[in-house]
Amino acid sequence: MSTRAPIPIRPATRAVPGKAAPAPDPAWRWRHLLLAPHRLGFFLAMGVLVFTGGWWALVQVDRASALLNLSYAVSPSLVHATVMTFGFIPLFFTGFLFTAGPKWLGVRALEAPQLRAPLVLLATSWGLWVTGSHVHARLAAIGLTGAVVGLGWIVGLFWRLIAASTAEDRLHAKVIGVGGIVGWLSLAGACIAVWLDAAEMGRAFVLTGLWGFVVVTYVTVAHRMIPFFTSSAVPMVEVWRPFWALWVMLAAAALEVVSVWVELSGVPAGDAGRAWVLVRGLLELAAGGIVLWLAVAWGLVQSLRIRLLGMLHIGFVWLGLSLVLGGTSQLLGLASGAPVLGLGALHALSMGCLGSLMLAMVTRVSCGHSGRALVADNTVWGLFWTLQLATVLRITGAVPGAPGGLILVAALVWAMVMAVWGVRYGSWFGRLRVDGKPG
Repeated sequence: MSTRAPIPIRPATRAVPGKAAPAPDPAWRWRHLLLAPHRLGFFLAMGVLVFTGGWWALVQVDRASALLNLSYAVSPSLVHATVMTFGFIPLFFTGFLFTAGPKWLGVRALEAPQLRAPLVLLATSWGLWVTGSHVHARLAAIGLTGAVVGLGWIVGLFWRLIAASTAEDRLHAKVIGVGGIVGWLSLAGACIAVWLDAAEMGRAFVLTGLWGFVVVTYVTVAHRMIPFFTSSAVPMVEVWRPFWALWVMLAAAALEVVSVWVELSGVPAGDAGRAWVLVRGLLELAAGGIVLWLAVAWGLVQSLRIRLLGMLHIGFVWLGLSLVLGGTSQLLGLASGAPVLGLGALHALSMGCLGSLMLAMVTRVSCGHSGRALVADNTVWGLFWTLQLATVLRITGAVPGAPGGLILVAALVWAMVMAVWGVRYGSWFGRLRVDGKPG
């Protein structure tokens, strides 16, 4: 005798002529975060972003006034650099790459539940890293160890997609995959340095991850997507993305990685040291000039008429400006013996380029995959330009003799922008698409 369970029968729904389809459930549900990879990745990324932005602003307030009387078990500068490089950015990468990557590679996409464990591990580990830095160095190191495991897990899953692909063009995905390996090794190195209480070594590994992982991923995605987005919105601009331009940007990132370890080992004294600084400065100026020229060739001027597209282009311009500032800093430092605007150039990259592109790209993906129009309304447009203000304030604060309060104001403005942006768009990921479509 068959024991098969009966099949439930529901009445079929029939569209009524002249009557609109019922609106999707507007309520926020945790389970909706698992409907697509970008939902969970972006939601957790924004949580880490808002948390760390607020934390760093409090650290700056404490430095300026000592009102909070915070205790530090790990150097706050190292904590800041590590979480700003490896914290929310890989979570955003995961949301984007496991949405767009399968399309690039022509493979079946992973379901969001398959990414839940590594993503949650990453997010909670960064909370432990920051919290532990005020409680006990061992607790912070445990948090960083969890982040190493989570990032390695994600990188491994992405390489599984690459290995399963038979697509003819896998170059962009492979470059990103190699960058992921560099990022994982760099984070592992930073973790070991924290366990050994070797702060300078930890900083070198973080900067290696910044250039060898984060910047590599950013410029590779920019090379693939910015010309495509521009030609789609501005028909008179053709898709033009020569691979030599990608190699130039990757070479610039490699130069910065080499520079990190040259500085850690000690820049040679005398003429050899001056020659290194001169060569590095000239190469950074050349690379920055090429990036700025590429930004114009990709339709920078034409894109400014479309807010969301213009945000992407302006973020890319900051990459060129950061390299130019870095090269200028090196050359001016020949006279003084030390780079003049080192941290200014670094924040032109991190806040100006990476922050602006993050805000623009995540906004675009969030709008498109929630069934909304691909537009930057007045709120996000205002947030974007406020971010530009924060970047300029931070760069100015790096100038010798600048008022110390500029860094505090820049941190407060960054925290405000990311809090407003994160809460607004983060609230979308737990709701169904407004157009009723799946995903």
